[in-house]
Amino acid sequence: MRSRILATALAAALGATVAGCGGDGSGGKDTAPLDAGTKVSITVGCMPAKSQAAQRKEWLEDVAAFQKLHPNITIDGKDAFPCIDPNTFQAKLAGGQMEDVYYVYFTDVRGIIANGQAADITPYIGQSKQYPNLDPAVEKVFKDGGKVYGLPRQNYSMGLFYNRTLFKKAGLDPDRPPATWAEVREDAKKISGLGGGTVGYAEFSAKNQGGWHFATSIYSQGGDMVDASGKKAAFNSPQGKAVLQNLKDMRWTDDSMGSKQLLVDADVQRMMAAGKLGMYLGAPDNATALVDQFKGKYEDYGMAPIPGSAGTLMGGDGYLFSPKASPEKIKAGLMWLDYYALTPGQGQLNYARAARDGRPVGIPQPKLFGQNAVGEKDRQLRADAANLPVANFKPYEDAYSKVPGKLEPPQAQQLYTILDSVVQAVLTRRDANIDQLLADAQKKADAALARSGS
Repeated sequence: MRSRILATALAAALGATVAGCGGDGSGGKDTAPLDAGTKVSITVGCMPAKSQAAQRKEWLEDVAAFQKLHPNITIDGKDAFPCIDPNTFQAKLAGGQMEDVYYVYFTDVRGIIANGQAADITPYIGQSKQYPNLDPAVEKVFKDGGKVYGLPRQNYSMGLFYNRTLFKKAGLDPDRPPATWAEVREDAKKISGLGGGTVGYAEFSAKNQGGWHFATSIYSQGGDMVDASGKKAAFNSPQGKAVLQNLKDMRWTDDSMGSKQLLVDADVQRMMAAGKLGMYLGAPDNATALVDQFKGKYEDYGMAPIPGSAGTLMGGDGYLFSPKASPEKIKAGLMWLDYYALTPGQGQLNYARAARDGRPVGIPQPKLFGQNAVGEKDRQLRADAANLPVANFKPYEDAYSKVPGKLEPPQAQQLYTILDSVVQAVLTRRDANIDQLLADAQKKADAALARSGS
């Protein structure tokens, strides 16, 4: 959640800056593989900070192993926490101060490419042996007009996070989580019926998180946030009304959402870890947050695909290349990303090492590869090294490839601010008029999109 907020906060700043062109990887460049005798040094962003002891140790091990294989290439990692500071990111882009291989969130890629602040790496993409194995939905994030500009590092998609222990107590089968919003409503009633302050279903509704989850829910219903032009809001629709009506029914008719509202992620995670919440929307890494931050237990949690499964919000991060990077630097960068980020069994996908280092293994994230042999190998290696109950995530994992992933809309934070108040009204006012709320929100959203020139 934190990275998503930072990403969309800085996306609005990607307005009118144009970077220098430099060696953009196009037009008559040498596209042959990097010669082993050519010495190259590249700077790479998002080296784990010293506060991330295990991850930093692993990064340094990977750099050493890579440079042993390729003694002509030097990796100069640049650490920062968080990896992107929205207060300085745009200035660094404008000033051409980014690393040769720099870190980005999925939500910012499109604007950066449009501003000419990323190199076209299409002529050199053959240097990446893993590129053909990527999940097409993830690959698409880094493409524009048929050209390739970067590679992914992490990705996620939203699903239904639930408390298996409470499911059992309520007489529900934790291996058969709800598949529709109607089933969510029914299960939430049974869980809240346990009493003792137990809440069946919780929803975020403050600090732009209500609008964020509204987007997730409308995607699940087959709706959208903006139209195909990106210039008009599309959420005032039957699907948008269905999202809000379901929340209103659970909150006021069923009383399955509790009386405390205006919740954010930490509030909901605290409730789940305390054994007082049945379900909420989240990504797989919520399990780690529940255990590490709120002292929950992995065995208590499960994950299912998003109810309805017509679509779900996806996100993640990866790397673009500086427009000033030479062809040699681009080739070396692609080789490093292949080694560190995209080869099962090594780099960040060395699950056995992560488990030895005491890190959780078994959460179905990232899922970078398509339904191919490399993807199957990655899944098997993760399962072999797992140190948490992977079966609890099986409903989500089994359905992953069947649920279309969609990125956040243009001007996401502005739209989320507008929709926060809509979700808040539905959850705090019994007499909230859904039609009027959406109509008013649409006018504000259309104005925001028009001002942005999306």
